[in-house]
Amino acid sequence: MASDKLTILVADDDVELLAILVQHLRGRKCTLLEAQNGTDALALAREHKPTLMILDVMMPGLSGWEVAKRVRDDDSLAHTGIIVLTAIGEGLNALTSPLYGADAAMDKPFDFAELDRKIDEVIVARGR
Repeated sequence: MASDKLTILVADDDVELLAILVQHLRGRKCTLLEAQNGTDALALAREHKPTLMILDVMMPGLSGWEVAKRVRDDDSLAHTGIIVLTAIGEGLNALTSPLYGADAAMDKPFDFAELDRKIDEVIVARGR
């Protein structure tokens, strides 16, 4: 589903993982935005209106769940898909993330093929 019209915002305070995710996503030929904390992720989302956000849960400032909730409360971001990644405990993310409006959740470590499938599913589900 590569498209020049897609914008993906990736937020993770682990700079190495952030770099790995961004490098992997470059193959999609989309616009990529990066943030190392939840506050910056929310500001970038409001400014750029991304197609999709990939959020770590445990970040400085706002958590990924808090960012997801604020995105869902912002009508201008209603189209934005949200995938939440975390290492806080297997299964907990899958149970908690939908409560904050996330479209999908994955536990770290994750498989890039599975991440790609979830990205495509969320983009299609959000009508992009």
